Amino acid sequence: MTIAARALRIPWSAMRISLAADERTGVADAVTGELRARGHDVMLHGALAEGERPDWAWSCEAAARDVADGRADQAVVCCWTGTGASIAANKVAGVRAALCGDAQTADGARRWNDANVLALSLRTTSRARLEEIFDAWFAGAPSADADDVANVEHVGAIEGGRR
Repeated sequence: MTIAARALRIPWSAMRISLAADERTGVADAVTGELRARGHDVMLHGALAEGERPDWAWSCEAAARDVADGRADQAVVCCWTGTGASIAANKVAGVRAALCGDAQTADGARRWNDANVLALSLRTTSRARLEEIFDAWFAGAPSADADDVANVEHVGAIEGGRR
């Protein structure tokens, strides 16, 4: 199925997506292409942007700050394992980054955790898996279940020192 055909069957709207990668390897360039093919406005950081520091801590922080400061609706952050990318993004107040290696995890992260930053491994994410993850991520929405909402609110309280 082509990217255009997939985009027609999945009911999401175009968003501003901040994207960071610490190197242009693996699926780094495919992430950019796939986001744009889905109609999203993509802001680039790290190795994907001219003149920016490419290191994972700096580039992923920049993408996460775009979300926290309202310049982006969501972000995708990438490094070799995805772990450092998710750690750096999660240090920014208001960000809930989830490292997702498959569609089921992406769906759960959006539903139960109201995740607003997707972290990906440049090493283990294949092109096919990337498309499945994006399908689930962008089709997902936060749960309205009281327990799920309470958990997300508690995470915010922990972050703000209000425990």
